[in-house]
Amino acid sequence: MVSQNGKEKIYKDCSEILKREPSKKGQDRVYVIYADTKREVFCDMTTDGGGWTVIQKREDGDVDFYRTWTEYKQGFGNASKNYWIGNDAIHALTKDKNQELRIDLQRHNGEQAYAVYNTFYIGDEHNKYTITVSGYNGTAGDSLTGHNGMEFTTKDQDNDKTSSENCAISYRGAWWYNRCLPANLNGEYAQSAVIGPKYLVWKAWKDTFEALQKTVIMIRH
Repeated sequence: MVSQNGKEKIYKDCSEILKREPSKKGQDRVYVIYADTKREVFCDMTTDGGGWTVIQKREDGDVDFYRTWTEYKQGFGNASKNYWIGNDAIHALTKDKNQELRIDLQRHNGEQAYAVYNTFYIGDEHNKYTITVSGYNGTAGDSLTGHNGMEFTTKDQDNDKTSSENCAISYRGAWWYNRCLPANLNGEYAQSAVIGPKYLVWKAWKDTFEALQKTVIMIRH
């Protein structure tokens, strides 16, 4: 976006966009921010007052999330539909200010639920993007606190707490796996509500590994 004096407006995240341009409230779409670098992100300017920077979005199976460490570091996909913003970007967005984390979930039958955490940040690559998360409330149940303190694991970099397997390979995803998961939101996409931990799952919601239809992970300070 370019201001009236011809200079590009620099925003670090979606909450800053909304604070400086209140007219954007309700305008959910792709914006440009500068976190670790210039990035296109989806901003939710509606939910619970808006100002949410979406760090993961999944609507269908068009984008493969079974990817490498470098791909998760850099980010991939299309911000308007299916994407991972990138672990370097998540670290840049969370390293200076504690973030509120919100996860919106939708089943294949249309039912929706959410989980909110009042503390969320991750370390840098040197620290394997270790997750710090706490303070749950919501309607989906808590499937993330069990991953607190875990390092990020991909199919080519095994940092989970299971010595006998790489959780990312076993469950076709990438995540802050422990031994291995109650949540697998970067797992394999399924076109129906099949059961299995390798899919997009959030076990606490229905106490089952039911594949979800849509997920959105977003942060706000």
